[in-house]
Formats: sequence, structure tokens, C-alpha cells
Amino acid sequence: MDVVVRDQKLLEPVATVVSVALRLLIALIVAAFILSTVHGWSGRSVCVTDWASDSSYAARDFLPEPGARVVSVPRYCADSATTPQKLLAVLGPLASLVLYAGSLLLLNSLLRGAARDGAHTLRTAGQLRLLGWWLLVGGVLAAVVAAVARTALLGTLARSVDLTALSWLQAWNAPYLDMFVGFGLLTFSRITRTGAMMREDLEGLV
Repeated sequence: MDVVVRDQKLLEPVATVVSVALRLLIALIVAAFILSTVHGWSGRSVCVTDWASDSSYAARDFLPEPGARVVSVPRYCADSATTPQKLLAVLGPLASLVLYAGSLLLLNSLLRGAARDGAHTLRTAGQLRLLGWWLLVGGVLAAVVAAVARTALLGTLARSVDLTALSWLQAWNAPYLDMFVGFGLLTFSRITRTGAMMREDLEGLV
């Protein structure tokens, strides 16, 4: 049996199901983002939560048990948001959309290429490496963009917030899952590349 045909059978029906699912997911993600952006852009209010600060102030409506306390997290809202504030509000979701939509497209291309050319090829290894770097670097960049945008927006709404490196670090959430998956894909890329080179050497000896 031809190697490519064998790999195609190994990847089915997953490759077809993933291909259709990825297209549907991309369409849903884009539609949801457009709807949320249009709704947020047409509205006048923009809000942001300052997760880096808290207060032990307890409102009278909250009655903690003895030995417990209520911690409040401030949330700032602009009644009439300006255009720059609206842009800052959508930067974080936009960065995440680009990251995950790009990941789905690269995964779809990887599966289609593996089904066409074979799973144990240098091309498949290269696509695995590309997807790994995309998740690793893109995840960090998307988190940086979201943190910078959130901090900048908060700086326009709260007098007590200064735009410093410390405030940005407090707003930054490390994308651990994206990083771990990216490192894993880079490892599998090296394994696939080694296997493909060994297969080419064996085919050359036959």
C-alpha cells in the first residue's frame, strides 16, 4: 500500500471532520466578534476592571461570616466613551481572535497537507513547527497587547492608575496553555522531522 494512501486512511475521518469544524468555528468566532464589536462601538459605555487593586471596604449589603472579609474590585466605566477608548477596549479581543483564528487555519492546513503528502514528511514537520511558533510567540504577543490596551484604557478612566511597567505587569496574564502547547508542537516537529529523514534514508537504501 502506498505510504500517502495509508497516511490518508490513518487521518480519516478526523481530517475531514476537523476541516469542516474549523470552518464553522472560524465563521462563528468572526461573527461573534463582529457582533460584539458593533454593539460595543455603537454603545456609549466602555468599562474595565482594575484586577490589580482591591479594597477591604465592605458594603452594608454584604454580610461576611465572622473571620471573613469582603474584598471589592473597582470597575471603571465611561458614560460617553471616546473613539480611542473604544479602540483600546476592542484591541484585546481582536488580538485573541487573530491568534486563535490563525491557529485554526494553520491546523487545517497541517491536516490537509498530511493527508495529501503523508504524515511522516519534512513538510508536515515544518507545518508543526510553524504552528508551534505561532502559538508560542503569538500567545505571548496577544497577552501583551491585551495587557497594554487594558492598562491604557484604565489610565484614561482612573486617576489613581499610572501607566508604568509595574501596572502593565500586574495586568498581564501569562498564556501558559498556549506556551505549553507551542513547546509540545515544536518537540513533535523535531520528532517528525527525524522520522522523515530516517524514512528517506531507508528508501534510498532499498
